[in-house]
Amino acid sequence: MRRFLFLFALSVVLGLETACAQDVDSKVIDALVDDALRHWQVPGLAVAVVHNDRLAYIKGFGVRNLDKPDPITPDTIFPIASCTKTVTSLALAMLVDEGKLHWDDPVRKHVPFFRLADPLADANVTLRDLLTHRTGVGAHDLLWYKAPWDFEERIRKIGKVELDHSFRSSFEYQTILFGAAGYAGGKAAGSSWRALVEKRVFGRLDMKSASCVYPREAGDVADPHKKNAQGKAEAISRYPLDQPDPAGSVHASARDMSQFLRFQLGNGSWNGKRLLAERNLAETHMPQVVVRVDGFVKEANPETLQISYGLGWVVQDYRGKLMVVHGGAIDGFRAQLTLVPQAKLGIVLLNNLDGVSMNIALTNTLIDRVLGFPQKDWHTFYRDLVRRGEEEKQAAAKAFLAKRLPDRPSTLPLAAYAGKFVDAAYGPCEVAVQEGRLIWRWAAQVCPLEHYQDDTFLANNDTLNNVVVDFAVGNGRAEAVRLLGRVFQREK
Repeated sequence: MRRFLFLFALSVVLGLETACAQDVDSKVIDALVDDALRHWQVPGLAVAVVHNDRLAYIKGFGVRNLDKPDPITPDTIFPIASCTKTVTSLALAMLVDEGKLHWDDPVRKHVPFFRLADPLADANVTLRDLLTHRTGVGAHDLLWYKAPWDFEERIRKIGKVELDHSFRSSFEYQTILFGAAGYAGGKAAGSSWRALVEKRVFGRLDMKSASCVYPREAGDVADPHKKNAQGKAEAISRYPLDQPDPAGSVHASARDMSQFLRFQLGNGSWNGKRLLAERNLAETHMPQVVVRVDGFVKEANPETLQISYGLGWVVQDYRGKLMVVHGGAIDGFRAQLTLVPQAKLGIVLLNNLDGVSMNIALTNTLIDRVLGFPQKDWHTFYRDLVRRGEEEKQAAAKAFLAKRLPDRPSTLPLAAYAGKFVDAAYGPCEVAVQEGRLIWRWAAQVCPLEHYQDDTFLANNDTLNNVVVDFAVGNGRAEAVRLLGRVFQREK
């Protein structure tokens, strides 16, 4: 990713005030939230609005679980998922303040075992590279999602995958490597990421119910939901998040996160006390790498000219205003944190329904109302965008399946595809014959394989959808299997 040249954009984003912030009207927000819940059929939502260094609004709506009457309250705990990254960047900024690390420290200064597969990247990678997703390493989400390894092993594994792009050439969201920066912060503090965050962030900002993992003993906790095939929301199993992860495991309430946003808007001061140098907090909000505004990103941000990634935050303009945001999503939940620094405005939205765009639609609606911008039906806009995306996805899947040649059977009997295979980064996998079909097993994944044509099969389970599995055959058996962008070679 090329370094961000932002002089022109800065003049747009930080230009003269174009709208005056209004007082937060609780009744108006109540009506806007009720309208959002009707549009999206979300079981429960917690909302907090910070304005002019005070908690201007906080309220819970709906229920923690559709099968139970317990209401969402301002203190109901949700996983904030990838919004955890904003917490980690703040904790590291505090270490920078204390001189215990620097943004441009080599990663191996704090994590000696850290490696990247590309020699150039490996020799030069810094904490800033990890925090801004510019290493060139692709997503590889299955190395963390439902993965059985501890966090250190995840770091070791991601270090063995080849780069998708050249080092520092582009933005590529990479969860494990961001987490590695938080791991480094724990080492620099002489403890752990969890201890660092609990002491210096949660403790100092009076985030009383926040935790670095799922709080099993807490009573007021939201349950996850997902829409079924009929479009009706129903409760689902919780993704546990029992292991501390600097990129995604924090749990907190809307009240906790309102404290966090007050501090973010306070230039490093909290209740009249300086906790962090203004320049070090500002660095986390500073554009670092450009995110291309084209394709779906452009469609989803019609009031935006530029988007960048800072240190754990997305930095963009919205109707001429600087906006600093981050979203989070994990099975059954969505979270959204938004700062509008010029207006001293912060918004927290936490809900318990998977796969909906309500939070961004409601955030835009609230900003428009508070800042006096022209009103727009953001709910219909994003619902239509999601619908078109689903239609395009279904059309692509249909076109792919239509290319199948039914008169091209597999070239080998099923038993000849079976065996143990291994990849340097992903480790071992196994292909077995079970009840007359092939089964692929890797890490926590167990997936049946459906024949497509020749030596190509399709993997489908709760996580994978029509993933192409290609076998390389020779000497009457499969010698390798390719899927997930990896080639697993048969074990000798």
